[in-house]
Amino acid sequence: MPEAKMPRVPKHERSLAFVIVAAILAPIIRLMFRIKTSGIENLPKSGAYILVANHMSYLDPLAFAYSVYIHMKRTPHYLAKEALFRIPVIGKLLPKVGQIPVYRSGRSNQEPLAAAKEFLKAGQIMVVFPEGTLTRDPSLWPMRGKGGAIRLAIEMDLPIVPAGHWGVGDVLGAYTKKFRPNPFHKVEVKIGKPMSFAHLKKDGVSNEEMALATNQVMVEVARIVGELRGEEPPKTLWDPAKSGQTETGNFRKEK
Repeated sequence: MPEAKMPRVPKHERSLAFVIVAAILAPIIRLMFRIKTSGIENLPKSGAYILVANHMSYLDPLAFAYSVYIHMKRTPHYLAKEALFRIPVIGKLLPKVGQIPVYRSGRSNQEPLAAAKEFLKAGQIMVVFPEGTLTRDPSLWPMRGKGGAIRLAIEMDLPIVPAGHWGVGDVLGAYTKKFRPNPFHKVEVKIGKPMSFAHLKKDGVSNEEMALATNQVMVEVARIVGELRGEEPPKTLWDPAKSGQTETGNFRKEK
């Protein structure tokens, strides 16, 4: 299987290709739901950062792309699963608009991480869903995350900006095909205060330190989601491994 093409960092954050695609997609997304973004004052005024959020619907990347581009006035770049880059037309387009393929099944992701670093070095932002897949929590709370985004932030001395969202699941729920677009349905995105892990910037961050930092980020994301839901999040993040669930794929089909 040929390697997916890595994107090149454009001279300007809002590349012509992205502007054209955004002009086409934004009205379509707006027909699916109405997005409200709060907490914009918490964002760094300029430069690179890593925006992390909960993941509960296949529409999350589109909802966040709209929020980031239209409301936050930045261009979103995702670390997206490589399978998307094998879809005709879409697979050719994704690298042209600055999206980065990542591999599963044990394949090396050194090249994708190097590409992400180049975008961040250029002062652009990355959007990451640290859970790595749609949440498996029965109540759709954020589950335990993976440390890739946090490790990247530590290595590059960049802030992690936690965010939460709620409402997308009413349009397309987790692991379902019931698509119910509604231009009047409100999807809320809320941005938290930046988190710094500069104290961990040293050679050889331990696995325990990474696990603790990752948990701190996901607990904060869960807290923000709780504010949007008007509920208290669970005291312990859901762990698929402890519940006998697979790490990727539609686990509901496997039952």
